[in-house]
Amino acid sequence: MSRADIAIIGTGPAGISAAITAKVRNKNIVLYGSRDLSQKMQAAEEILNYPGLPRTSGKAMAAAFEAQLKDLGIEITEKRVTSVYAMGDYFALQLSDNTMAEASSVILATGVVAGHPYPGEEQFLGRGVSYCATCDAPLYKGKDVTVIASSPAEEAEADYLAEVCGHVRYLPLYREQPKFTHAGIEVIREKPVEITGTTRVEALKTEQNSYPTSCVFILREAQFPAQLVPGIETDGTAVKANLQMCTNLPGVFVAGDLAGQPYQYIKSAGQGNVAAISAVSYLARQARKNL
Repeated sequence: MSRADIAIIGTGPAGISAAITAKVRNKNIVLYGSRDLSQKMQAAEEILNYPGLPRTSGKAMAAAFEAQLKDLGIEITEKRVTSVYAMGDYFALQLSDNTMAEASSVILATGVVAGHPYPGEEQFLGRGVSYCATCDAPLYKGKDVTVIASSPAEEAEADYLAEVCGHVRYLPLYREQPKFTHAGIEVIREKPVEITGTTRVEALKTEQNSYPTSCVFILREAQFPAQLVPGIETDGTAVKANLQMCTNLPGVFVAGDLAGQPYQYIKSAGQGNVAAISAVSYLARQARKNL
């Protein structure tokens, strides 16, 4: 398995800036995210404070970012990173297609996740709570499972679950009508409020009902940082970092909204640049240790 110098997670201004800087510094990088870039950014009607792009729109800014990525030969890997594990001198990344990747350092630029984990989510993680359908579906072969989906992008994972599991309940947290290739998926328009059980998950409670289930697959566009990277220090939904964007875990850096307020595109891009420079310095220090 080839190992990247830097894995960058997120394709908003912070992740793109980090990728550009790392590429210019001649590092072997992998950029995980959406080729559509940040949906939040693209929805912005007018951006007034980004140098070089006066009175621009989010879509125009995204187009400029795409052009620069293309010019530098930076490709986007459209796989969700579900977990990042420190393995000593490198990091193992679990991906949504049930494969693994390796990197010598990691930059987190996933953006902030609104809200808080559901009651019971952290308690039952690995015991009936999962963030990756393709990874964990075989553990629930023939059983009833539930999906909490943040966007239509999760419908393909629900289809896969329906092929393996006994019955799939699907709770969309978006307005669009879900579309599946599998006919046996039950769509429930109710707000989830709690995951319950004893030693393992036994049910998902909504505002109206309680549904027995063997597993709750929580499919978000981005995970809460403590679930994504075990052991990382957080302050609410943000990751703690110093001015060099270093976290408490050596080799892990953060940038953008995930590093806390203010939520500004120019601030995110600047932090992405700093995070990449810090990652490059970290790699140099690690190389000197092996001399």
